[in-house]
Amino acid sequence: MSEPASAASPSNPARTTRVGTSTRSKARKRALDILFEADLRGVDPLDTLDARTEAADPPVRDYTSELVRGVMAHRSEIDSRIEACISDGWSLRRMPRVDRTAARIAVFEIDHVAIPDAVAISEAVALVSDLSTDDSPAYLSGLLGTIASTKAPAATA
Repeated sequence: MSEPASAASPSNPARTTRVGTSTRSKARKRALDILFEADLRGVDPLDTLDARTEAADPPVRDYTSELVRGVMAHRSEIDSRIEACISDGWSLRRMPRVDRTAARIAVFEIDHVAIPDAVAISEAVALVSDLSTDDSPAYLSGLLGTIASTKAPAATA
């Protein structure tokens, strides 16, 4: 049986890589890989991060470590933000694992990293475009847009 046309495959390389991928984009992808693997295997993501850092094949970027550690440090808050904005009839556990992981990374960036919300959303959408279902990019974009719009305003000095 052949893969769907939208799936990443050797015959469809456009779905496997993005041209000109930035260092932070690569770090996000590696963070997603580590968080996804840990979730799939039912192990602590910080242990998986430590193992990948020690193996250094390929080396783990500082931003990858920041993302994994940040998602884990704020996991219950992040999951609550996602649950509050998720579509009726859906739950966080019902989301595809890749989408859930990308959403967690994006919410961490939206709430805790000094980057524009649109960048966090765009990067998450790009990841699921490459790795998940055809419907995932639009769904995740809407979900993260809602989450960004409900963000508490930053304190002014």
